[in-house]
Formats: sequence, C-alpha cells, structure tokens
Amino acid sequence: MLELDNLNSFKKWLDSPPLQPAAIQDLYLNGFKREILASEFQSSIFMGCVLDTHLASHIVKTGGIIIPDIGGFKFKSHRANLYSPEELFAGFSLDASYQDSFDYKVYEEYIATGKSTPTSIKTSLARRLHDHSITDALEEAILDRKVIAIMGGHSMERNEKDYFRIARIARDLSQSGFLIVSGGGPGAMEASHLGAYFAHKTLAELEQAIEILAPRPAGAIKGKEYKDKDWLHRAWRVKDKFPNNNSELLSIGIPTWLYGHEPPTIFATKIAKYFANSVREDGLVSIAKYGIIFAPGSAGTVQEIFQDHTQNFYGSLSHYSPMILLDSEFWSKELPIKPLLSKMSKGRKYAELLYISDNEKEIVDYIKNYNPDEYKT
Repeated sequence: MLELDNLNSFKKWLDSPPLQPAAIQDLYLNGFKREILASEFQSSIFMGCVLDTHLASHIVKTGGIIIPDIGGFKFKSHRANLYSPEELFAGFSLDASYQDSFDYKVYEEYIATGKSTPTSIKTSLARRLHDHSITDALEEAILDRKVIAIMGGHSMERNEKDYFRIARIARDLSQSGFLIVSGGGPGAMEASHLGAYFAHKTLAELEQAIEILAPRPAGAIKGKEYKDKDWLHRAWRVKDKFPNNNSELLSIGIPTWLYGHEPPTIFATKIAKYFANSVREDGLVSIAKYGIIFAPGSAGTVQEIFQDHTQNFYGSLSHYSPMILLDSEFWSKELPIKPLLSKMSKGRKYAELLYISDNEKEIVDYIKNYNPDEYKT
C-alpha cells in the first residue's frame, strides 16, 4: 500500500487513475474538492486528514476508510512524521522553563487523564493511534539505515568521563554512517545524541559544548541533573552556539511520557515519543540491527540488556546483533551481568557477539566490522 504524507505526492496519486490503494496521512485535503469527487477510493485509508463532510461522505461511499483525528487532546492522534525538538519544546525559551513547553503540557494531560489506566476509551484509543503513527514514521526514518543504539543511565552527569566517552563514540559512529538511537532522555542518552550532533564538527568544539553543559548550580542534587532549573537552558545555549546546518544529520531519540518528568534531549534531530513504554522499549531494542552499546546504568538499562539478550537467545529477529558492554569494571563486578550473559549464551551462535571493553576505538571498530549477513537466524 502506498503511503502519502505530503500534498505533492497526493496530487500525483490523484492524477493517475485507477487509484492504487493508499494510506493518506495528516493532510489538509479540502483544496482538492473537484479531484476527490471525481475519484473512487476503494481500500484507501485517510488518517488524521482534514476533510469536509461532503468529501468524507464521498470517500466512504466509494470504498475508502476515514480515521479522523480524535479531538479534545493537546496531541494529535495521528501524525505523519516524528517530532522535532522545536515542536516538542514549543513554548520554551531561555526566559521560560520546561514546564512551559508543549511536551510538558502533554505530560500534565497524560497524568490528568490516567497515566497507566486511561480514564476513558477515547483517551486510550487516541494514545494508541498516536503511538501507531509514531511507529510508522520511525520505520520510514530508519529505512536502509545502519541503526546502532546506545543505552545507559539517566543519572549520568555531564561532567563525568563516561558522558564524554559516549559522546565521542557516538560521534565516531555517526561519522562512519551509523544512525544513533537511544531512549532519548538525559544522562548517557543525551551524550549519545550530543556526539551525533557534533559528527560534522571538531572534537574541540564538542569539548567546548560540554564545558557549557557541565557546570551545575549550587545545591544541585547528585544523579538528578535533569532537575536543575537550567539543565535545558544550558543545552539550548549549546545549540545556539553550534547550530546544525547539515540537513543529512540524523539521530533519533525514543522517549516516553511515562517518564515525562525527565525532559527529552534536544540534541536528537528527530524524536519518536510514545505514550506506551512497553511499545517504545521493545521497538527501541528491536530496531538496533547493528547492535547496542550498554553504558553503566541501573534498572532501566538492565531491563534493556535482558530484552536484547532474549531476542538473541531465541533468535526472534532475522539476525543476531552485538551486545557491547561499556565499562568492564561496572558490568563484571558492580553489576556482574557479563558472567551471566556468557553462561546463558555458551554454545550458541550469538555468544561471540557479547563484547565488553573500555576502549572507545575497539568498540567503534567492532561495530564497523560486524556484518549482519553472517549472523542470520
């Protein structure tokens, strides 16, 4: 089925009868009254499009399906594209706070309408449709891309050595044509996108950026840097000082409103934000065909490690993917996950894809040398 998400492609489709079934997404179509009334739409689906009642009636009568936007919410129930940081942070400025942003207002509505138990079917349906459209847009964005995920704790601070180390790794991988994805939040996740953001800038400029990001206010809470009143402001100053003028630069943050008290990173160039954390978590692990780097973290990172390991253990995807543990001391002793993974994978094909290292170049080279065709399930 064709997917049409811009007016030029829609017009071209209308001009080529008989119409092939298509999914038309998030378009204002009242300007095509004559063309629509002259066409038939058997098996085509119109999602979140603006149509007057006459046009909508004609589409349904000729075999089309209309799924309108479910009104009454701050978010649209159907989108054709991922969010941009500017869209999510609309309302924020250096003179305002995160609480003034569109993103935070959606979070407030999310809490008010039932966080884990929606207050109505209308609410749950609107969220599911929204998340479906995000998944569809995400699949389009990563098509034919070499996706590598970087996971790690949200408590990692910008002045920590691991933060800079992750940023350098992400920068090197981005320069080599890999698409960086992460959970899209603060800490190690932000470092991943910061590195990707600086892929076309110098290492010295990346160091300057971290010098702007790192200073914390007096009395700041350790491990909760995202609660600093100027956490987001510092990041925006970096973007203002080092604007992204490369249209080909892409990294994708994949956060969730379940953790909406944590602002998403603004260094991701696109943001796939979900309501359903289960859909987001499984999808994030599944799309990382070229592997996942696990930096030190706690419960969330451990969960992601075992989600990824389960996929490799059962061969549930079309390939086995590298699992790379960054910081051998942490993953061997502080949270001794490496010995358990090694024991469970013994004798299995993917065992050789379990890799632990403290060396940035070794990690980057390991990913570059991985060939998914050699590890098909």
